[in-house]
Amino acid sequence: MYHKYREGYLEVITGCMFAGKTEELIRRIKVLEFAKKKVLVFKPTIDDRYSKTKIVSHAGSAADSILVNRAKDILNYVDKSVDVVAIDEVQFFDHDIIHVCDILCSLGKRVMVAGLDTDFRAEPFGEMGYLITTAEFVIKLTAVCTKCGAPATRTQRIVNGRPASYYDPIILVGASESYEARCRHCYEMLDKPTIE
Repeated sequence: MYHKYREGYLEVITGCMFAGKTEELIRRIKVLEFAKKKVLVFKPTIDDRYSKTKIVSHAGSAADSILVNRAKDILNYVDKSVDVVAIDEVQFFDHDIIHVCDILCSLGKRVMVAGLDTDFRAEPFGEMGYLITTAEFVIKLTAVCTKCGAPATRTQRIVNGRPASYYDPIILVGASESYEARCRHCYEMLDKPTIE
């Protein structure tokens, strides 16, 4: 007997800074819009590096977006006419982002989120660990290590020209002046607790 699959699933686009996560999200948004799908795009208010009204990649691609303070505010904008919900910089949202994604998927929406998988400490960033493990599809992108050219999977924070301390605050929105893409071997962390 033939069964039609149920609509509604979660896709995660992740990796370190400068890996092209937002660029890939925007590419997918444009493909879906070309296919006449109604797409709503969201980003957290904390991310105002390039624009307050758009998601913008480091390469300059852009898509209109809605700024929201809290994850649950996303639900106020989504109605039956919406086919796809795209969320950029998802790591900056509060714990409710997990429930919001689950609700949207259960309503039959295709949910695409993009964000950093790890913070500058190389530890899971916010709710990304949960989203990655519960998503139907995960795309992990890499950048190029600024030191040796190898595939970069870590986000190196630089403070006054030196690697950041493990005890620095987690959230510090910035771009190339504050962060670099690094491979496992070139990544540095000052003051990181060690196993004894």
